[in-house]
Amino acid sequence: MNTLVVDAHVRIGQHREAALSVEALLAAMDRTGVDRAVVAPSEAQIAYDNRAGNAATTQAARATGGRLVAYAVANPWRGAAALDELAWAHEQGARALAVDSALQGFDLLDGLVDPLVRFAAEHRWPVYVRTGTPPGHLPLPTAALARRFPEVAFVMGRSGATDFWIDAAPALRHAPNLYGDTSYAPWDTVLGEFARDPEIGTSRLVFSSDQPYATAVGEMRRMRDWLLPAHERAAVLGTTMAGLLGLEKEPPA
Repeated sequence: MNTLVVDAHVRIGQHREAALSVEALLAAMDRTGVDRAVVAPSEAQIAYDNRAGNAATTQAARATGGRLVAYAVANPWRGAAALDELAWAHEQGARALAVDSALQGFDLLDGLVDPLVRFAAEHRWPVYVRTGTPPGHLPLPTAALARRFPEVAFVMGRSGATDFWIDAAPALRHAPNLYGDTSYAPWDTVLGEFARDPEIGTSRLVFSSDQPYATAVGEMRRMRDWLLPAHERAAVLGTTMAGLLGLEKEPPA
């Protein structure tokens, strides 16, 4: 049986310096052997036009028969309206929450995002948090947020890439419900440290291409070059993320 490959984070749509259409994403997935991808909307839609973003991701998920899986987004500054937006996205089929505090303008630990995380907990959604942008959007604050919600699985987007990789392993040790994201991380240094650490290991890592900021070919090539036992490779490439999302193990036909 072929290994299930789930790309844990991709952004579709037009961004400030890049763009990725659904068609281009599916073509890249076909070229690189990715079965499923979890898609977030564009930067502007994450920041303020949440309804357009949630419509884009959930429509893409339906149109591809579940090959694409939708992240929901809501700016927590909108208060009750943000929760209404997540409820709408849930009705449309979203399966996870994406948070980008740099784009949305808040500190991870100021309490503003807590109601959204509670919504995710109620619906058994994992929460993706993009890290790597100082001062507040970093691995250790993400771990502190995860400790507040031990029932929620958090994905540490980009694992602090690049200047804050040094904090990624301590963050993973601090919060056992936090998972590292492989994007940009060299397997012979950063990922290797995670794998060798008895408190982390490969079961706490999920593959992400982070398109369109990185390339699908480059990110997958690094994963293929990383020599791991078959069961560990399978976990990193897809089965762990599939489990967090509650997806069936086989990709859709």
